[in-house]
Amino acid sequence: MSRDRVKVGENRKHFSTSLFGAERRAVVAFDLVGEDPDSPEGRCPAVYVDPDSGDFYFQGLLVTDPLLIAEIARHGNLHSDEAVVRLPARMASIIAEAAAGTYEPGRLGHGPADSTEVLQGAKHTALHLEMRDAYDPSHYAYQEFVSGGSGWYEMAKWQKIVQDAVGRGVTIRRARVVSEPPSDYIRWEHMLTSQNVAAGEDVRWLPRDRAWDLMLPGADFWLFDHKLVMFNFCSGDGTEIPEEKSSNDPDVVARCLAAFERVWERAIPHEQYELPSRD
Repeated sequence: MSRDRVKVGENRKHFSTSLFGAERRAVVAFDLVGEDPDSPEGRCPAVYVDPDSGDFYFQGLLVTDPLLIAEIARHGNLHSDEAVVRLPARMASIIAEAAAGTYEPGRLGHGPADSTEVLQGAKHTALHLEMRDAYDPSHYAYQEFVSGGSGWYEMAKWQKIVQDAVGRGVTIRRARVVSEPPSDYIRWEHMLTSQNVAAGEDVRWLPRDRAWDLMLPGADFWLFDHKLVMFNFCSGDGTEIPEEKSSNDPDVVARCLAAFERVWERAIPHEQYELPSRD
């Protein structure tokens, strides 16, 4: 899922409270037994073992269906500090490995999914807010553009991802807050945006001087299915920083959704937005 993988035994996680009744400790190092080999929607159901205590930890889809909860509660009380998670049947052999202790220590995990991977699992909506005037300056096509060339290149991989998402019913909206007169990068990006639109994205542009009174987040973000926000970061020169920060906190999601919609209602559809001249 992500480009970087870390041995779980070397990735030491800090906890300030107890987990599932386990004794509180300053540092916990888990062994990864295995992850779902066919994880949908960018999720990673997984099984872990605490090598010190032998306790098992399961990462899976939180069960919230009242009928399922009622059936489970029929066999015993579900206390306020307990939760039920679902692991797919295909992980039975992984659970058996954990129980038997036959797994190989030092196995590697996928790491966190990036926004492109999560888009490939989105079900309903994907909203993208961009607020910078420059991104990766090293892109070969951009370098060609600022040198006087066409700067055109085929965004085939991205178009395929968008087309697949739109084909399964996902609405993709992209809003860009830009300065005017625009930077060279924005001019180049505007020229290429016809490919985003052709693939199925709805794109709008908002001049920055029309966004001055909007309270916007401090970083670009993707918002998926009104449930998960993934913030994207760049260094000062626009070079992408691969690590993204995610949140499914309802308050964060609501604030980002409100910010996006306020930009969207003021923004100009791509086909109507003409870049102003520098003069």
